[in-house]
Amino acid sequence: LLENDLFIERFFRHHEETITTRQAAGLMALMDLADNDLLDLLLARKEPEGEVDTPEAREVLGLMRTAPIAPSGWQPTHSN
Repeated sequence: LLENDLFIERFFRHHEETITTRQAAGLMALMDLADNDLLDLLLARKEPEGEVDTPEAREVLGLMRTAPIAPSGWQPTHSN
């Protein structure tokens, strides 16, 4: 889903150089989910359950949910 891709792109834009092995394992668990299940998690409509309910997956999910939307350095324009 495009929405999932946007969350994933944002995550990598902000964390690609600092991702740990632990976070990579959490990310892999999330990527194994069906698209709609992942979107529900990303939008906080649901919380992880079952095999994906691990500290690693929860950590990455938290990072994905809170990554800034705007590109770094972006400044809003103000019109009067």
